[in-house]
Amino acid sequence: MHTKKLVLSTAMLLVAVACIANPTISPADETKAVEQATAQFYTSLNTMFTGDAGPMQEIWSHADDVTYMGPAGEFQVGWNEVRDVWEAQAALKLGGKVEPYELRATVGNELAFTQCFEKGSNLDAQGRTVQVSIRATNLFRKEGGKWKMIGHHTDLLPFLEKQTLTNSAE
Repeated sequence: MHTKKLVLSTAMLLVAVACIANPTISPADETKAVEQATAQFYTSLNTMFTGDAGPMQEIWSHADDVTYMGPAGEFQVGWNEVRDVWEAQAALKLGGKVEPYELRATVGNELAFTQCFEKGSNLDAQGRTVQVSIRATNLFRKEGGKWKMIGHHTDLLPFLEKQTLTNSAE
């Protein structure tokens, strides 16, 4: 009888250790993790505006299937092409800041996406301040236990730009 109790106690201890070592992540925790990955993307984006594309290296997957569809209409496929776009944009040193608004996250086991509006300002090639009004979709894939960006798609929204200009004039 003593042996059965010892075996049962040992088994329960092993299950408890396994649960602590490998806790199940709740859907709410996964959503928070995707929201955090999205926040890191926008921090990296704003750092890129200062001329440093380095933080983009950390948040993006380096896979051949990643995509970038920017507001100017370009479409890059694969990490090498996407990285080249971020480096070219960093070289422009547009300054300013862009923030996500009305962020919505949808999270699955291995894939997730966020949708939002991006608002802010940058400088154009002549050094003039330009309002940014964009609709964005960000795609993430879980790689090595971390949510990595695998797609960024944006569209310019003239109605948001008009609204931003109207609000700025008030």
